[in-house]
Amino acid sequence: MYGSEGRMRWRHRILTRLKAHIGADAESGLVHTVRGTSGNVSDVVEGNSLLHGEEAHAFGDAGYQGIAKRPDANADVTWHVAMRPGKRRALNKENAVDAMIDKVEKIKAGIRAKVEHPFRVIKRQFGYVKVRYRGLKKNTAQLVTLFALTNLWMVRGKLMGAQG
Repeated sequence: MYGSEGRMRWRHRILTRLKAHIGADAESGLVHTVRGTSGNVSDVVEGNSLLHGEEAHAFGDAGYQGIAKRPDANADVTWHVAMRPGKRRALNKENAVDAMIDKVEKIKAGIRAKVEHPFRVIKRQFGYVKVRYRGLKKNTAQLVTLFALTNLWMVRGKLMGAQG
């Protein structure tokens, strides 16, 4: 890589290689744990670090398959992990058992949707679409701040109602 072409490619690689892993409450949707990692870190690696310790059930998308078998898994937590999309598409909806499995997957998806809402707030309300800084530490600090502001944004109605 020579000249500006190489620098631009390197900068693009730095700006797009960050993952935000969050732990959120299933009822309120508020974020309690934020972890920023490199883009090549799998979801299943960070899954158990997102729990705050009081959970009996945890929900995750298909990227968390096999998390209950990991050595750092908490035995007290029951994981409800989504089925892989290809397997779900292959279900026969006319079959009663497959139809029930599809309903269970739909319920799990509804619960997981609460966790996706803070990402929408960060992207749409605060305009965060790509990382701004070089380095994982600075970008993670910005993510923690944005998720804290997201929690305030999501409870603003209750806060304003309590004001008067």
